[in-house]
Amino acid sequence: MNPGELADPPRTPGVSQTDVVVEGIRQMILDGRLRPGDRLPVEKELGAALGVSRNPLREGVRALSMMGVLETRQGAGTYVTKLDPSMLLVPMGFVVDLQDGSGTHHLHAVRRILETEAAALAALQIDAADLEAAAELLRHNEAELTLEEPNHETVIENDIAFHRIIANAAGNPILAALIDALGGRTMRDRLRRSISQPGADETAHREHLSILAALAAHHPDRARTRMAAHLFTVEDYLLERATVSPATK
Repeated sequence: MNPGELADPPRTPGVSQTDVVVEGIRQMILDGRLRPGDRLPVEKELGAALGVSRNPLREGVRALSMMGVLETRQGAGTYVTKLDPSMLLVPMGFVVDLQDGSGTHHLHAVRRILETEAAALAALQIDAADLEAAAELLRHNEAELTLEEPNHETVIENDIAFHRIIANAAGNPILAALIDALGGRTMRDRLRRSISQPGADETAHREHLSILAALAAHHPDRARTRMAAHLFTVEDYLLERATVSPATK
């Protein structure tokens, strides 16, 4: 890339120089002047192109690095990342973590909407290897549930891995990244239900088997419906908890 081609972005009154850096680099990526894997111009050239001094330039680069857009390699400069959706959506998981308990069922509702469509897409194209991997996870859970004191965390971890296989099999990396950002962050709610609600793990296991059967049959409507029914059970549990008074929680 020729640094001389980096046009100054328009200035907006009241916008900080750090924001100018973030917007300027974003525009370079959108315009194709910077591509995944490209090295940024040296500090002096980039600062001149953006019309900013060194400190806000570094702050802007640091902010984009935290968002997964840039990465600084010791002694080698700063580069545009692969712009992988799973990395770029990591900050969304942080936002999810900051939500208070009163909005948990809303997060699960979004997760349900995404995962039901992912299941339908996966049913159309999931391969034998993914089906076997999903079945193996369910076999592990079935064995765990036969124990006198099953490890609930293990069961939920296998649950998350099962859902991740389906999300990835949908063939849409953005959808998979969104589901992963929500699914991992809702683990504590699912674990709480697993521990406090008798039979919850066994019910979820039967629902997983039903979902897997629909995927193996490559039947999108059944996969969508069964996934929705499965995820509604978690939402119902959370809504019931929301109606319990703080004194009885």
